[in-house]
Amino acid sequence: MNPTYHKADWNPYVAGIALGLVLLLTYVLMGFGLGSSSAATRLAVAGVSVVAPDAVADNAYLGQYVAHGANALDDWMIFEVIGVLLGGVLAAYSGGRIKRGELLRGPTTSKATRIAFAIAGGVLMGFAARLARGCTSGQALTGGAALAVGSWVFMMAVFAGGYVAAPFARRQWR
Repeated sequence: MNPTYHKADWNPYVAGIALGLVLLLTYVLMGFGLGSSSAATRLAVAGVSVVAPDAVADNAYLGQYVAHGANALDDWMIFEVIGVLLGGVLAAYSGGRIKRGELLRGPTTSKATRIAFAIAGGVLMGFAARLARGCTSGQALTGGAALAVGSWVFMMAVFAGGYVAAPFARRQWR
């Protein structure tokens, strides 16, 4: 048995079917699939607009989110990401994975190093998602569900890259 599996965790097959149904519902209701990188961009634009609204309006990329008086936060992706965050917390709590003061890390890795790596990884992934004009989840779920060949090739490359990088990351957990 996998040592990271808890009895209260969702069955991965049930979770996969539920995710597929959510994706289908998103297509039916919204007309397009799942993703999350635009929510982070919209949050950043909203934050910068508070301190430097003219800079945002004058920027070709950022200005499109506030053009014609639009609110950068007026997008369903913001609510999707809030739902993902709340769902993750609920799943962790119901699975007994939230323990006060606990930070999962390797025995030789300090808390500061673990947090720094998590932040650096998140920033790098967010930057890359904006460069690619979409996030990995959007590419995999939405493109994969649409049977886009490029999405499948991309995901095979992601898995291959993860396989190659795993031995280096694993050292932090030993």
